[in-house]
Amino acid sequence: MDWAEKYRPARLQDIVGNATAVRQIAEWAKNWTRRSKPLLIYGKPGIGKTSSAYALANDMKWEPIELNASDTRTAGVIERIAGAGSQTASLTGASRKLIVLDEADNLQGTADRGGAKAIIECIKRARQPIILIANDLYGLSPELRARCEPVQFKAVPARSIAPRLKYLCSAEKINCSEAAIHAIADSAEGDIRSAVNMLYASAIGREKIDNAQVHTSQKDERVSIFSLISALFKNTPDDELLRLSYNVNDTPETIEQWVEGNIGQIADPTAVARAYQHLSRADEYLGNTYRRQYHTLWRYATAIMLLGVADAAGGKGIHARIMPPERWQKMSTAKKQKAIRIALLNKIAGSMHIPQSTLREEYLSTVSLLVEHDPAGYTREMMLDADQLNFFLNDRARASEIVKALEKEEKEKIKEQEKAKEPQKKAKKEQLPESESLPEAKSVKGPEPATVTPPDTAEKKSTPRTQSTLFDGF
Repeated sequence: MDWAEKYRPARLQDIVGNATAVRQIAEWAKNWTRRSKPLLIYGKPGIGKTSSAYALANDMKWEPIELNASDTRTAGVIERIAGAGSQTASLTGASRKLIVLDEADNLQGTADRGGAKAIIECIKRARQPIILIANDLYGLSPELRARCEPVQFKAVPARSIAPRLKYLCSAEKINCSEAAIHAIADSAEGDIRSAVNMLYASAIGREKIDNAQVHTSQKDERVSIFSLISALFKNTPDDELLRLSYNVNDTPETIEQWVEGNIGQIADPTAVARAYQHLSRADEYLGNTYRRQYHTLWRYATAIMLLGVADAAGGKGIHARIMPPERWQKMSTAKKQKAIRIALLNKIAGSMHIPQSTLREEYLSTVSLLVEHDPAGYTREMMLDADQLNFFLNDRARASEIVKALEKEEKEKIKEQEKAKEPQKKAKKEQLPESESLPEAKSVKGPEPATVTPPDTAEKKSTPRTQSTLFDGF
């Protein structure tokens, strides 16, 4: 068994890093009621999201039920496993069941058709706590995000990973040098699971580990685009810069767009012009690559782009936030608006029982005027979120204010209903002892009913008394 699974934390107090998020999870579990929102844990892989969910189940004595991306998560499967499990009690004697939906942001494709909608329906009817786990918060639909309480897990610092690695070495009776421990912790880049796996790979067949064994047993280094762009503006050697580019999990075309998006960090206008010249030359090689289908030219494009821009930057470093290409932000905004529009049209067209095209071409203007006239009423009736209401109002602040006011009104309504039920509950509790005491009163006053009952009944009741005296004689 690999060490990542063997030494998986069994309790929340054993989770490494993310102390604030762990406390938030524990508070959610302690205060959980049927009206509580599901928990949405998100963050990069390998930082303890799934382990925290299982550690929470162990601490609370709950029975975990997992449904992850390796399963075929159609609407039927989710309804059968998570849906039924979230409404029924545990068969193992646990106080509750914890429904864990791992990789919730991977609900896409034919196999997962209808899965997101089934999860929302499952949340609406759930009688058991639910935790959703995702790498990308915005990979989930807005409607699903709105129904969950988000908890962010961040990358674990190397200073927090190192003590855990020392504990594993002590448990496995392996002598590992301090330099090797810190080398593994630094190269993991906040991924504690990768750090444990690297230590495990280094320790196979050895009782002592030094820095040399760590580097030879290390996995292929994962380089983020942020590391590459940061190195581009420093005095990074040419061979190291090219090595980083080869380890980035992006195509040269994508790297070119990131470089273009951050050329503005260069202060000297002359240097900016020179950087753009190198970038345009690299773009010519990329065009030839696709026209000729000769992908060896990618290397030339990467070298011209990175080494040329690095020379223009002059190694002065980058002193602002590394930003993605501006065109990506515009595309993302347009994609989000399109998704909101399609979801809204589907909802309204379904309620009006007309095709979406008919609604868009003939009735959308009328619906927009009606919503503008009474935004609160239509938001309540059609269950619109802030983004969907903003589609009609074109005023994000006003839309958010209306939605928050309706949510507050709904919470106050629920509180009033609970207060109205309290006198009835108290009355039932007060009546219950009186009803239970009636049979005892009748048994005490046994002789009195015998004078009122008819003769036939009295004779029937006398038979058991004579039989009991016979048995008493034995």
